[in-house]
Amino acid sequence: MARSNPIVAIDGPVGAGKTTTARRVADKLGFMYVDSGAMYRAVTLDVLNSGVDPTDEDGVGKIAVHSRVEIEREASGQRTFLNGENVTDRIRDRDVTNAVSAVSAMLPVRERMWALQREAGKNGGIVMEGRDIGTVVFPDAEFKVYLDASVEVRAKRRYGELMAKGAGISFEELKREIIERDRANTLRSLAPLKKAPDAVVVDTTAMTFDEQVDAIVSLVRGGNT
Repeated sequence: MARSNPIVAIDGPVGAGKTTTARRVADKLGFMYVDSGAMYRAVTLDVLNSGVDPTDEDGVGKIAVHSRVEIEREASGQRTFLNGENVTDRIRDRDVTNAVSAVSAMLPVRERMWALQREAGKNGGIVMEGRDIGTVVFPDAEFKVYLDASVEVRAKRRYGELMAKGAGISFEELKREIIERDRANTLRSLAPLKKAPDAVVVDTTAMTFDEQVDAIVSLVRGGNT
């Protein structure tokens, strides 16, 4: 059965602008917005809080089974709750960022999150962003976008965010971390980061924020005329 409203799947590497872009696209289209990465970050935080090694698949799997991850929608986007606690800001800290690739690569974690994500988008009218939305979660999405940018630009964007939070890290160190995360996300055997064959690439390296938002909105509205 065809959906009454389409699914817009936005994938891409860290720092490409997926979160802010997807949120604004959803606002303009009147769709619901879901940041799938926040779900994986919440499980990762649960793992860290439990003192489990993020590379211990058995230990992580046991945590994931009992992690209660909930998303609340609001006008500005979404709030993420872990076991009843609002962790929206905490899951963006560097310790979570550095561990999330390992945790999210594990099958028990992904299976749990895939189920939640598919349930959220089953009726369409949703903009969901992440690493595997168009390839695994919704391979039948009506609109697939692969948002990308140069490593230099992505590092600068992330560096600005961290400096605003008072994080102590050099630009070069952050750039190396992003390159390593790209490598880990691309080479992992389970749901690696890659462009869906039918996805439209939007390279934001030389684009303003409004330009990248308008590019996706035009794609969706053009496909629904």
